[in-house]
Amino acid sequence: MPGPPSTEQAAAPAAAPPTSDEVLAEVRSLLVDVIGDDFLLDTEIELDTSFNEDLELESIEFVALSERLLERYGSQVDFVAWMAEMDLDEIIALTVGELVDFIVTSLS
Repeated sequence: MPGPPSTEQAAAPAAAPPTSDEVLAEVRSLLVDVIGDDFLLDTEIELDTSFNEDLELESIEFVALSERLLERYGSQVDFVAWMAEMDLDEIIALTVGELVDFIVTSLS
């Protein structure tokens, strides 16, 4: 009968946090789910893409994005709490790059 696993066997290597490029790709995918392919046909989602001016996200779409982020990343990425710390002007000026940075930082 084998004994308990050694600490080397028991400790699985920690997964490296995702890169900004990986998170950007995931955020693009989530936004396609939230907004729809048809709307995004003429829009390239990059780090400087704004949620308000470029994507024209409405509040209900922010809620849907928040739900998808929770499903994808769990409670480590608390989008609602992060946005709650912002004033209205910051929310209006929010870019995809700021969200990507927040996710990468939260997962690090």
